[in-house]
Amino acid sequence: MREGSVIYYLWAACYVFVQIALALYGLHRYAILCLFLKHRNNKPKPVGKFRILPKVTVQLPIFNELYVVERLIKAVSELDYPRESLEIQVLDDSTDETSAIAGAQVVKLCAQGFNAKFIHRDNRVGFKAGALEEGLRVAEGEFIYILDADFVTPPGILRQTLDHFTDPKVGMVQTRWGHLNKDYSLLTRVQSMFIDAHFVLEQVARSRSGRFFNFNGTGGIWRRSAIGNSGGWQHDTLTEDLDLSYRAQLNGWKFVYIDDVVTPAELPVDMNGFKSQQHRWAKGSVQTFVKLLPALWRSKLPFLVKLEGTAHLSSYFICLFLALFCVLLFPTLGYAHHGLVEILCFDAPVFVVSSLPALTFYLFAQQRLYPRTWLKELFMMPALIAVGAGVSLNNARAVLEALLNHQSGFTRTPKYGIEKNKPVLRKTHYAPLKSVLIVAEMSFAAYFAWLVIYAFNRGEYGAIPFLVLFQTGFLYVAVCSVASSLPRISFTSREPEDALPA
Repeated sequence: MREGSVIYYLWAACYVFVQIALALYGLHRYAILCLFLKHRNNKPKPVGKFRILPKVTVQLPIFNELYVVERLIKAVSELDYPRESLEIQVLDDSTDETSAIAGAQVVKLCAQGFNAKFIHRDNRVGFKAGALEEGLRVAEGEFIYILDADFVTPPGILRQTLDHFTDPKVGMVQTRWGHLNKDYSLLTRVQSMFIDAHFVLEQVARSRSGRFFNFNGTGGIWRRSAIGNSGGWQHDTLTEDLDLSYRAQLNGWKFVYIDDVVTPAELPVDMNGFKSQQHRWAKGSVQTFVKLLPALWRSKLPFLVKLEGTAHLSSYFICLFLALFCVLLFPTLGYAHHGLVEILCFDAPVFVVSSLPALTFYLFAQQRLYPRTWLKELFMMPALIAVGAGVSLNNARAVLEALLNHQSGFTRTPKYGIEKNKPVLRKTHYAPLKSVLIVAEMSFAAYFAWLVIYAFNRGEYGAIPFLVLFQTGFLYVAVCSVASSLPRISFTSREPEDALPA
């Protein structure tokens, strides 16, 4: 590229735009940290207590959850709540043996005196949102506790959360996610850090500062009237939880986030499962951004609430800008800064506002959760950066699909009943997920390997660690994706019960 040419100026404009965008999202992380520090001690408290415990419906939406459905239903049966005030709905859209297993478990619950119902649909209209809406039509409860198949409910969650609904303006209470298999692998360790930062910092900062935050799809309780009053479950986005959350808050409902009540879940253990989950979250978030941004800015909410809501809904755009940054990186090495003044005036500020916030963000969350052992998480930072970069192509594609209104179905994330102990390996019933994106990830890995050599030959030694991290990330994601696409084995220690429903 010749300096002074039209192509050079076009590249420079794109590069500056991407850097500004990344810097703005980096500054947003600092803003979240400031909000957290300012409001961290303002824990929500119920305005009263229920003298008579209200009727609660537990909704369990499942689809082909062969290896975890027994664990899910067993945990729900151990809830510390009067059976006469509890209804359990198993909302099953499955097309495999899950239906038989779930049906048999519901029969057992009924025999034990539970008010349990098995609701099976022969279609997946609306996916999870459609199943929730189907169950809501016949639900008996005033409050709706929603739990995904890979979660294990703590027994006391209803007694710990319901009193917040004594405030008639409260429409939803969300609990913090925990992890059943955090230490299973490098991938699950990295995922846990991503999720921890969201729940420890973002949810606390937003909820306690009067900003909008979201129901996370599971581990939360809704006031039934808040769902109906806000338009009900809609399935024109892949994140029905985020969509309803914003519609409800725009409609005046208050949300409460409780960070000291933890609902643990199983993290995806294979790369393609992780990528399909990330793709769904990214695409659905941007779909919600497109759908609700005009309503957000037409509302009479304070400017800062609107601004934070915009940053929240558009947060996955950072993956698109990161992918663009990778493409634009090669010409940048050709015009790298060598002088101390240039480094201090340009490179250092860019690092402080675009890269450093992510490191600070994730480390701070670990320090809050594990004050005695958080320093060991420093060694996970390179892996976290590498995986974040490696999955950026997957998420960037999701963002583009949402912007281009490309329709796609709700792809489930396979779970295998993995908890703390290493399981016995055996053949799985689930077909591997496959994608041509692996070719692009391999190409980016090769591209960054070449950039490492290029930087070394030019004497740009300071850039090499950064380039190696990205190269490793793309290679790791690509290789693990290939491994996940091979004939599959599962990660569960025993066969599920084969009993049929009576």
